[in-house]
Amino acid sequence: MAGIDEQRPFIPVGIAVLTVSDTRTLKNDKSGDTLVARIAEAGHKLMDRAIVRDDKAAIAAQVNAWTETHGIDVVITTGGTGLTGRDVTPEALEPLFEKRMDGFSVVFHRLSYDKIGTSTIQSRATAGVAKATFIFVLPGSPGACKDAWDGILKAQLDYRHMPCNFVEIMPRLDEHMKRGVGK
Repeated sequence: MAGIDEQRPFIPVGIAVLTVSDTRTLKNDKSGDTLVARIAEAGHKLMDRAIVRDDKAAIAAQVNAWTETHGIDVVITTGGTGLTGRDVTPEALEPLFEKRMDGFSVVFHRLSYDKIGTSTIQSRATAGVAKATFIFVLPGSPGACKDAWDGILKAQLDYRHMPCNFVEIMPRLDEHMKRGVGK
């Protein structure tokens, strides 16, 4: 049965938040603020926060730097997942993935459908693992960030969540690299 096992300890993880936008600043970044508040409320550590413009190279460079930073276990991006010409976050980050997490997108769209109906198909939310770091690519709306955190990430980033969670597999995310297999 899914749920929290209070017999297990809570293990905080280090999380970096990236907002992708040509117009937002830290003063008006409601989506980033939504994620930062939920990260703190859950007891995790905000390791860094940044805003980069809708530019594939800039997005990839920031996330790649975080995947190489000790203490950052998770990167959550918000913005740039739509269908317009400026929306390039999936194109920037999916090439970094060593493993794709197709189920994240499926569950995200299921949750989103309950709130916004068929409009969910306009998002290309995605997730994967790069350099033993989980990367979650969310739409730019505060509502989408709430849905992803409350409906997926809060539980999966809690070691106490059963029957399984992301935290318990973190030590094994780079096994393929240790064996000399993979990227």
